[in-house]
Amino acid sequence: MNERLKSLRNHLGFTQIQFAERLLLSQNFIAQIESGKRNMSERTIIDICEKFNVNEEWLREGTGSMFNPPEDERAAYVSYLLENVDDPIAEAITDFMEVYLQCDPKSKIILQDFAKKLLNKKK
Repeated sequence: MNERLKSLRNHLGFTQIQFAERLLLSQNFIAQIESGKRNMSERTIIDICEKFNVNEEWLREGTGSMFNPPEDERAAYVSYLLENVDDPIAEAITDFMEVYLQCDPKSKIILQDFAKKLLNKKK
């Protein structure tokens, strides 16, 4: 599983530090897993699969596709954001979502209103 984790991280274009930050883990922990010195916990496996739309069977056993197929158009957008980390717009959207998810309910409403106004100017 350690080689598959490294392969996934490289496919996504993340350094160990960037990958660890997105999972709220330490770079050292990721390095130990990739080198085979530590095993991933069930929670870490689930977090990786959920956060990056990774096929759990592939991560655990090495069978099947690396990623789950997108279920709909929005899922395809999310996959694009996760797979295209060098795209400045994708990075901005991802950063916005990270901030949004950490906000209190009042701040979320303010950000929702801002996003709606921004999209209305586009039309």
